[in-house]
Parts: sequence; C-alpha cells; structure tokens
Amino acid sequence: MDILFIGDIVGRPGRKAVKGVLNDLKSNYKIDFVIANGENAAGGTGLTKKVAIELFNMGIDCLTMGNHVWDKKEIFDFINEEHRIVRPGNYPEGTPGCGSTILLKNNKKIGIINVSGRVFMDTLDCPFKTVERELINIKKHTNIIIVDFHAEATSEKVAMAWFLDGKVTAVLGTHTHVQTADERILPRDTAYITDVGMTGPYNSVLGIKADLVLKKFITQLPVSFKLAAGDKIFNGVVLNVDDKTGKAREIKRINLLIKSDEEKE
Repeated sequence: MDILFIGDIVGRPGRKAVKGVLNDLKSNYKIDFVIANGENAAGGTGLTKKVAIELFNMGIDCLTMGNHVWDKKEIFDFINEEHRIVRPGNYPEGTPGCGSTILLKNNKKIGIINVSGRVFMDTLDCPFKTVERELINIKKHTNIIIVDFHAEATSEKVAMAWFLDGKVTAVLGTHTHVQTADERILPRDTAYITDVGMTGPYNSVLGIKADLVLKKFITQLPVSFKLAAGDKIFNGVVLNVDDKTGKAREIKRINLLIKSDEEKE
C-alpha cells in the first residue's frame, strides 16, 4: 500500500494548501491512506473540532499532534471520542486522548503512534519506552506501523529510528517545520526522515510573518505572532509499504510550492 504523511499543517494557509493539492497527490501516487500532523492546524497553534472535521472531510484519515496539542482548550471536549486523532503517548497516565490508534482502510489495518521528544522540549515520559509499550498491542493487529516522532533534536530522532529499525514501518520526524533531505530505508526496512517539514506559508519563519519573528529575536520583547500570507509550501512523504510484512519499500519526499493569487488571500 501507499501512505502519504503530510508535514505540520499551519493554520488556514496550510489547510488551503492541503485542499488544493491532496486529491491530485492521492491520484498521482495511488495513495491508500493519509496521515497529517495537525497540532498547528487551527490558527497556527492547536486544533479545534471544526478544523479537525474540515481536514477529515478533505480526505485525511488520521491526525497526529505534538507539544501544541492542548493550545485550543476545546480539544478536551472531543479528543477522547475521536480515535483518528493521536496525541503524544508519553504524556502522563490519565491524560485525555490516546498515544496510538489502529485504523481500518480498504480492509487493511494501519497502526499510528505519536510520541514527543525530550531534548529541548518539555520533559515527558521516556519516548523510547513509550513506543515499546504502544507496540505491544499494535503488533497483535498489524505490521503496518507509522511513528510520528515530534522532536527538536536531530540526534534524538536518528536514535529513535535505529531503536525502531525492523520493528515499525516508518519513523517520521515532525516539529521543526523544515523539511530535511535525509530520507532513507534503514537496514531492516524501516523508512526514516528527520523532519517531514511544514504545510503552510512559504515566505515566513516557520509559518509566522518574518518581520514579527525578527522583532522578537532582535528586541527580546513580547511579540504577537501572526501567520504569513501569500505563497504556500506543501511538504510530505509518500511511503510504499509491503502489506503483509509492514516493511517499507520506498520513501519519497514531496516538496511543492503553491503560488497564490494575492487578491484571493
């Protein structure tokens, strides 16, 4: 089967980018299943039920999250009931939502695990032990397992890839919003990329207006961030997976620049 993973969707511009190209990508690559990181999809930070439904209606099958999972407080009202949304599994026991899920599409089961890094991030439970725990149940149902490792440090992401090589289909890094060019298949057939990238404003600093970020860096004073407009970037990866073994056969980066009509923004 072929799985598309979309890099961090940032606000309305990111959602518009997805809407504009997803159907063509699904057709061109014969995509069977779509996963996207949605932790910044509502207004550039967090996720609301309305935005989640909008993304599901576009054809996304599963949304993973990250350190901004709780930024929109209304998520507490629906995350327990929506098994297509996966938050980092290494939050403390009793946290709303789930750290992994198994979804059925075209009679095939796909396991998705979301976990957060700890280097330069909030200190949560051990991501390595968390993935091991989540795998115990998922392995009983499917060999097709995608891990979204939402982390800052490259070293931590690479370490997770080697830790899980041969145990999962893919370890896909998110969080930095900058796509890396190190996609590969590891020796035991696990696909890896340090960061899938971002889907959102192209002429920006990680989706935010550049002048606002510069002001913050230069003055060190509080600044109200706003999403940039104009051209958009769509980042993702396509995985070709052996249905039975869950082994990755190929990983291909997607990096599309979507030119915008300023009058329509």
